[in-house]
Formats: sequence, C-alpha cells, structure tokens
Amino acid sequence: MPFKYNADGTIALDDKKLPIFIHSNGTEAAFDAEATLGTISRLNGEAKAHREAKEAAETKLKSFDGIEDGVAALAALNTVKSLSSGELKTAAQVKEIQDAAAKTAQEQVAAQAKASAQQLQELTATLEKRTNELNNHMIGGGFTGSKLFNKEAKHPSQLAIPPEMARAYFGGNFKVEDGKMVPYDAAGNKIFSPTRPGEIADFDEGLAQLVAACPFKEQILASSGASGGGAQGNGGKTPGGKKQITRAEYDAMDPMARAGAMKEGAAIVD
Repeated sequence: MPFKYNADGTIALDDKKLPIFIHSNGTEAAFDAEATLGTISRLNGEAKAHREAKEAAETKLKSFDGIEDGVAALAALNTVKSLSSGELKTAAQVKEIQDAAAKTAQEQVAAQAKASAQQLQELTATLEKRTNELNNHMIGGGFTGSKLFNKEAKHPSQLAIPPEMARAYFGGNFKVEDGKMVPYDAAGNKIFSPTRPGEIADFDEGLAQLVAACPFKEQILASSGASGGGAQGNGGKTPGGKKQITRAEYDAMDPMARAGAMKEGAAIVD
C-alpha cells in the first residue's frame, strides 16, 4: 500500500506523527512501526511454541524405537507378572493371560501411535502456517521500510514505484532463513553485499542489485525522470513507449496482474 504525500512531496503524517498509507480500497490508515514489530514478535513466539510441541510429539514417538514386535514384548512382560508369590501359573493359564494381554496391548499401541501421528501432523501444519505468516510479514515490512522508497533518504537506487508494486515483482526473490531475510537473484543464487565482502546483502542492498539487473529499471528508478511511477504524456505511454496505467486501474488489479504490468514496464499515473 502506498504512502500518502502532502502537496510539497513530503510524507503525510497523522496526529500521532505516524506516516499514512492508502489501502487499495481508498481507505487511509497510519503505519505504526512499533505495532508491526510487536506482531512479528508475537508470531515468533507462536512459531516457537508450535515447534516445541512438535518436537515433544516426535520425542514421544521415539519411545517405541527398537521394539519391532510390541505385542510380543508386552506379552513377555505379562508372563513375568503372572508369577505370584513364587507360584508359577500353569502353561494354559499363562497362554490365556498372554493372549488377553497381547490383544489389549495391540489395541493400545495402535491407538497411541495413531493419536501421536495425527498430533504431529497437525502441529507440523500449524508450524508451517505460522512460519509462512511470519515470513510474509517480515518481507512485507522490508519493502515498506526500505530506504529505496523514502524520498528523504536520497538512496542512489531510489524507486519511483510504490512498495507494494515492487513487492509484487521482487518479493519472490527474498526468503527468510534463520530469522533473517536473504535476497536471491534470478538464477537462484544468494546476493552478497557490495560493501561487506563475503557477507549476505541486507534487504536494501539486495533490492538495489535486483533493480539494477531488472530489464526495465529505467521505468522504475526515480533518477530516470519518472514521477509517481512513470512520466506522463505521449498518449498514455512513457517516453520509452511503455504503457501507462492510472492509480485506480493499478489498485483494481490482482497481485498477478500487478506483477505482469510491472514486468512490462508499465508506469503508474496518479
């Protein structure tokens, strides 16, 4: 979602001095960075809790390791229990006890294994869901807070498109690994920092290199002369012959359509 700007080009702030964003439906809302960090912290906590529960379930299942025939093992234990006050049960009595114990044990082991497997499956699915939510939140926050979209930062690779449009195209190039965002190029290789040899690029460094390698970078870089996502004129096209779309048309598009428009080098006209 794009920032709201004042007439002088500065970012509009609400009464609490928070930047204002405009949703695709036209509604306005303040962006609270502290609340966003709180959400990320909460999701991290939930993900950790589900991961620990998953590990506990796996540990519980390991208690059956090494027992190839659980029924026979329980039957043997039952045979030992059949010794009462030094009196050995007759072979027939022992066999009867073994059969009854084997049946009961088999049913209990099967029920426990089924319950543990189901619990493990549910915990795994929940953990994956929470992890994906956290990753999406972190990547989205990376675009929202990037200096490449902040006019006051005057970044050499400053972009003239809104963060959500950049995320629609470049979002797939970022992954969250060990709690950190890692940028990847089009060939699937990790992007390294140009100023810290041997270290993975941070978000802004990775995004800047992805933009530099983009075939239509001239249409999205602020330094190219674009304004608000693209220069106006030429019958709905940029000076380079690229298609222009209005803000309303862009907001009405689904994420796939937005990515496609960006890939074609379309410029947004307010």
